[in-house]
Amino acid sequence: MEDITHLIGHVLEHSVEDTLYLIPFLFITYLAMEWLEHKAGDKAEEAVRRAGAAGPVVGALVGIVPQCGFSAAAATLWAGRVVTLGTLFAVFLSTSDEMLPIFLAEQVAPMTILKIMGVKLMIGIVMGFVVDAAVRLARRDREKLRIHELCERDHCHCNGDCEACEQQPELAYDFEHDEEHEHHHEGGSILRSALKHTVQVTVFIFIITLVLDGALELVGEDALAAFLGSNPVLSVLGSALVGLIPNCAASVVIAQLYVEGALGAGAMMAGLLVSAGVGLLVLFRTNRGLRQNLIVLAGLWATGVFWGLIISAFGIVF
Repeated sequence: MEDITHLIGHVLEHSVEDTLYLIPFLFITYLAMEWLEHKAGDKAEEAVRRAGAAGPVVGALVGIVPQCGFSAAAATLWAGRVVTLGTLFAVFLSTSDEMLPIFLAEQVAPMTILKIMGVKLMIGIVMGFVVDAAVRLARRDREKLRIHELCERDHCHCNGDCEACEQQPELAYDFEHDEEHEHHHEGGSILRSALKHTVQVTVFIFIITLVLDGALELVGEDALAAFLGSNPVLSVLGSALVGLIPNCAASVVIAQLYVEGALGAGAMMAGLLVSAGVGLLVLFRTNRGLRQNLIVLAGLWATGVFWGLIISAFGIVF
């Protein structure tokens, strides 16, 4: 009974820690999005679209920061179509999550760490541009900003006291409509909406993280090590699969197994490329299209596997 109580307390503690530090990233992201949609109007939307071509470069550079908060922010921004799909991929692929702290704690050579982070950065940029090019070829790059859809689904009442906007939420983002009748969406409404979005997503992440932490505690790292180290090709496939677990523990396990020699460079890279942390949770929570989310998930896994197999086939080491 004491063991069970200890396990529950341990899982609860880690779940709270994994969730709390994301709150500032989520709140700032939602606050910026609300301001952009309510205040900046058509000019801001056009400016974002013009800057979109360089999105993968910026996204990869931001994503390389060693934590998964930016992946959560990128998922939210893409759900609102503020950034391109390629930018989302660039952030997810370059995100180093908990890799860097593990490598530093294990005293991995600085040059090795820089090489790994550099490869993740370059793959993120390259694949980001590839994805954006594919989207343009498919002529699916003309979507409007969808921030209002997040508001409508979450019933956050972003539209203040405007009755017309409450009945038809999309009108709050129609700037011709703004000229037809006078109303103002005050700063308080923006703040309130950002807070409500943040609370809703935080609760969602905490519940899922609690379940995942409990499952990882029950399965154990030894079982994961045996699964990942059984076969070179399978280890790449399996590592990429484990990396998709939307929890920072995935990158911790993969980095630790690589340091201990249980994983080769290809399998390590495959797993860490797709380790977007809770970014995937936020993606499924905020983006309305389940099919779109599953395509992103499959594309992310396929990308990790592809580059992992390339690295393994050429015998690249770091």
